[in-house]
Amino acid sequence: MDFNIKLPDEVSFILERLMQHGYEAYAVGGCVRDSMLGLEPKDWDITTSAAPKQVKELFAHTIDTGLQHGTVTVMCGHTGFEVTTYRIDGEYEDGRHPNEVIFTASLLEDLKRRDFTVNAMAYNPQDGLVDAFDGAGDLKKGIIRCVGNPMDRFHEDALRMLRAVRFSAQLDFAVDGATCSAIRALAVNLNKISAERIQTELVKLAVSQNPQRMRMLYELGISKVILPEFDRMMETEQNHPHHCCSVGEHTIRGMCNAAPDKVLRLTMLFHDIAKPQCRTTDEDGLDHFHGHPAQGALIARQIFRRLKFDRDTMDAVCALVRWHDYNPPLTEENVRRAIIKVGTAQYPALFAVKRADILAQSDFKRLEKLQYVDDYEKMYEHILAQGDCLSLKQLAVSGRDLMELGIAQGKQIGEILHMLLEQVVADPDKNDRAYLIKQVKDYLADDTDEKLSG
Repeated sequence: MDFNIKLPDEVSFILERLMQHGYEAYAVGGCVRDSMLGLEPKDWDITTSAAPKQVKELFAHTIDTGLQHGTVTVMCGHTGFEVTTYRIDGEYEDGRHPNEVIFTASLLEDLKRRDFTVNAMAYNPQDGLVDAFDGAGDLKKGIIRCVGNPMDRFHEDALRMLRAVRFSAQLDFAVDGATCSAIRALAVNLNKISAERIQTELVKLAVSQNPQRMRMLYELGISKVILPEFDRMMETEQNHPHHCCSVGEHTIRGMCNAAPDKVLRLTMLFHDIAKPQCRTTDEDGLDHFHGHPAQGALIARQIFRRLKFDRDTMDAVCALVRWHDYNPPLTEENVRRAIIKVGTAQYPALFAVKRADILAQSDFKRLEKLQYVDDYEKMYEHILAQGDCLSLKQLAVSGRDLMELGIAQGKQIGEILHMLLEQVVADPDKNDRAYLIKQVKDYLADDTDEKLSG
């Protein structure tokens, strides 16, 4: 096919060097797909008829990335490019990995083993686009379709079922009917996939431009296997004036209302995760979900551990889930106390979470709720601008100052510092070293008098 892709200089160099020595070589997969869509590829992968040993002989600096799978990383300066020998995968006995990899001289055989048609195209300037499975046609139609028989592709690697939905979300494509049918039939095989691989795909879906594709996970039976808590949310109604849909649909709307940031999107995914188990219905038929933020933080933490998330992401999201529904009365003292209680690390993301949550609810009192968040944020910013003390570190006195006053016990030092912080939070003008030292001396004197009188 007559189609030109602008290749990076390093990729052109690698292709030309391989071809000059009698080997076939092509850019392949996602980089070709993205180039055809007018997107900038994140990575450039190269496939070749040269064996790994032959690739290593042609380039000065290489890294043995995965020789058993035919992959060598060629370094061009500080940038690495994976060069993989044409291969045929053996049987996938575990639904995850082939039991053997056989190198082949056929590009077509290599392309046959790939997951989706849009990822099974190859390109070099000499031959142009090699598209044996009409990936270009599927790009034009906006369709994710398996190469060959979808049942075979998903039996080979069950993760491809989740990848189909993820690509659908990233590219805003539909998933082919036969591909969907195969997913419904084989979704249970996702229980063979490692937590780390599931996590990677789930995050990519969550931060995509179409997080509403989370609904497809439920419809295709995927979430039942990898995230059953989401199924329960989809099946839990909310009969209350503040809501207009199920917990799951509200969750999806909330994700769509949040910026494509990992922590924000995951917070919206999990912010109401405990509602199904916290749901009660009163005598008027109204549903209530008392305690769901705190319980939700616990459930979210369990899910993060199950899916092997990093600690920083887990802590950030769970804290936002825990406090997403906390609304302090709007006085400066109350907001200072809220910042300390919730944790300074949760701001200003908490405001984005609150707005996304409100916009996913019914219209009932929406304007008042949004105005509250605006006022809350303005007061928060004013408090920061004033430099108000919000932590022990910001106190005008320290533990060392207390030790110099003769206080030796660490426990007593902590108690006194927290007592001083309480005063300063109530009145920021009291965060004055001389005033606080006097408060400590008065406290010690009162304590001594009490002991003597006792």
